[in-house]
Amino acid sequence: MERTAVIAASSPLKLLVMGTGPFAVPMFEALRHSPHQILALVTRPVHAAPGRRPPPNPMREAAVAAGLPVLEPERVNDDESIAAIERLAPDLFVVCDYGQILAPRLLAVAPLGGINLHGSLLPRHRGAAPVQWAILEGDPIAGVSVIHMTPALDAGAVILARAVPVYPGNTAVDLERMLAELGAGATLEAIERLQAAALVRAAGEPLQVGIPQDAAQVTKAPRLTKADGSVDWSLPASRIERMRRALEPWPRTTAFLHRDGGTPLRIVLEDVAVASGRGGGEVFPGTILSADETGITVACGAGTAIVIRRLVPEGRRSMAAAEFLRGHPILPGMRFA
Repeated sequence: MERTAVIAASSPLKLLVMGTGPFAVPMFEALRHSPHQILALVTRPVHAAPGRRPPPNPMREAAVAAGLPVLEPERVNDDESIAAIERLAPDLFVVCDYGQILAPRLLAVAPLGGINLHGSLLPRHRGAAPVQWAILEGDPIAGVSVIHMTPALDAGAVILARAVPVYPGNTAVDLERMLAELGAGATLEAIERLQAAALVRAAGEPLQVGIPQDAAQVTKAPRLTKADGSVDWSLPASRIERMRRALEPWPRTTAFLHRDGGTPLRIVLEDVAVASGRGGGEVFPGTILSADETGITVACGAGTAIVIRRLVPEGRRSMAAAEFLRGHPILPGMRFA
């Protein structure tokens, strides 16, 4: 009863933050400097192959720097994990870029349940890679959504959404940075709205906050794999250009150049542009149309072409196309796989 009274009075909340990746860090810092209390961070456990460095965990680093406890359960919905969280007695879970779905039993531990900061304008781009898919699909705007969590992936009612334009040339790194900063303020405002909804709800009634998502408008943003970086030259040049921007810094966009009498050379496309005023016409996609100081022009699908201006040959450093051509003579008619 006492904890319910504190929440109803809109006092500072006891928060349990769940997150792993860099997208959650600005949100975490905003919460840390708010009136609310962060009890601990729950993050993914460290797994590293023998002899290899563990993958980075920016949220763990931020929590340790702030002197906060860190929980790293293998399965957050296990009895042991839930018992440990119950002992902390959080009022609200704040989740972003965590990697596990919270079961109903765990969500019920916090009187206000949980909110999740997601890097898209839900219900568009539900899934693990919303920023990348916004660029891949050519969305003119992107944004963040803060939802009241349910056990389904990214499916809760939207408490708050904020949008920004996707500018030409934006990479996933650029857009993610903008959205992460946008999400920090959105999360604080969503908590205020959640507390206001809790204040007016009748005793015993479920907490109703936000706008339910339209299931007919749902699109998916699945986690990317290394294979997603392989260029399909039958795609229009505009799609390949977006692919180059969306897949930075991983898995990056790669292609294989056929060489007479040699093995295909793997290259990373580091800077490309849609060719203006000329296309591949009836030429087979992947065929090199020209190669000069301005770049390597390659035929793509739908009669379009793309200019490779900067690239990384396998085992070499990044270089301009002109420098690459000095060591790798290319003639029109040669092809990329």
